Amino acid sequence: MAAVPAWRDRRHWRWVAGLALLFIVLVIAFRQPLADVLWPQTRIQSLLDQADQALRTGHLDAADGSGARQLYEAAQALDNDRTEAADGLGRVAQAALRAADVALGQGRFDEARAHLLLARDLQVPRPQADALALRLRTREAEHAGVDGLLAAAARAQADGRLWGGDDTALPLYQRVLALQPTRIEALEGREDALSDLLQEAGSHLRRGEIGEAAARITAARTFDAGHVDLPQAEATLAAAVDARRRAGTRDLARGRLASARAAYDAVLSAVPDDGGARQGLEQIGIAHARQAEREAGDFDFVGAQHELDLARELAPQSGRLAQAEQAVARAREVQQRQGATASLGARERERRVVALLARMAQAEAQGQWLTPPGESAYDTLRAAQALSPDSPAVKQAATRLLPAVRSCYEDELRANRIRRAQACQQAWQTLQPRDPAMQDARRRLAEKWIAVGTERLGAGDLVFAAQALQEAQQLDATVAGLDDFASRVRVAQAATAP
Repeated sequence: MAAVPAWRDRRHWRWVAGLALLFIVLVIAFRQPLADVLWPQTRIQSLLDQADQALRTGHLDAADGSGARQLYEAAQALDNDRTEAADGLGRVAQAALRAADVALGQGRFDEARAHLLLARDLQVPRPQADALALRLRTREAEHAGVDGLLAAAARAQADGRLWGGDDTALPLYQRVLALQPTRIEALEGREDALSDLLQEAGSHLRRGEIGEAAARITAARTFDAGHVDLPQAEATLAAAVDARRRAGTRDLARGRLASARAAYDAVLSAVPDDGGARQGLEQIGIAHARQAEREAGDFDFVGAQHELDLARELAPQSGRLAQAEQAVARAREVQQRQGATASLGARERERRVVALLARMAQAEAQGQWLTPPGESAYDTLRAAQALSPDSPAVKQAATRLLPAVRSCYEDELRANRIRRAQACQQAWQTLQPRDPAMQDARRRLAEKWIAVGTERLGAGDLVFAAQALQEAQQLDATVAGLDDFASRVRVAQAATAP
């Protein structure tokens, strides 16, 4: 039997039919993308036709891309040389202007404003847009009752309610001027209210309330940055802020931490991003951490905990805080060990006193006057005094320690070992905080920090110079040469800032 030709085989025709059907489906599904690739002019004409239809129906603008504006812009993006899209956008602008006029006539002010904005975006002639905008403001003013707003503003001003709410004088005057920018009563009222507000700011400045003053000056600038009294008010505020910042620095240097914090807090109430005040608060936190160490050395753990809390609040990232926390923990351990000696006999007590005094002498030899807590010369002396306060050896050690600390300070300062000199100065201040010679010691140490910091700054060591500046400021904020050194450090920091 002869073979059946392939073109007469039914299975062959079923494959051909299936492929043809698949081709038809693909053409239908991808007809638009294919058209866009193969016939771009067809795509542009389709967009123009859709845009014309949207314009005829008043569908001028739509976020989903179906508005006449978006369709004309899409056609223009495909072929910028064709003028039909640009002409269409011009017709959309005119249609938006007409729609704004209709909406205004019917009292739909928000709609009129939106259409006017669209017309301006599409470059409608400015005189046409400005004329409609003026009519819109006039109608809005009539609708809102400008005379009523003016009366309300005048009453609020007479009552001293100048700003802070929608029903206060300045916001009310501002509403009137938004509707009628040349309204004389509103302009004069705003001017008088701003003068009153700046006078309030001046009163707060005289009382030292710079945060309240700053809030009023900022408000005045918001309502009219060109007010005649504003520059003088801003200059007075800046001077007050600078004075308060300097007061904080002086108080910090003299150990008056509470008043220093109040000064820096006041600065931040006026200038929240003031770097000097924030740095000052951190230094106060570090000072509280140091005080916590001293309290722990005296086994005053209530006071030490209070100082630690303040340090955590002001300098939570400081390494000195972690050091103070460790010092308090070690001092607690020392107290517990000493408590275990309360029932000791006289011979054992004497033996431990001798051991403590030997450790004290060792700490002296190493210059460990205040650190490490619990093992320093000062702490071991206190422990010996707790065991045997009447011991001649203990009294002799106490008498010896203060002159030794003073001598340490002088020796280390002469040798330019500035950090060791400062440790001796801190020990001296701890042992005899009211010593009349302490002020001079702090001044000399501050001068040494400035001298060494200046030398290191010249060598390019900006990190050390900045630290030297902080140390000098804490020791004596009025020391000669400090302002010049601070200025040089700031210039160097600005030059290296990214």
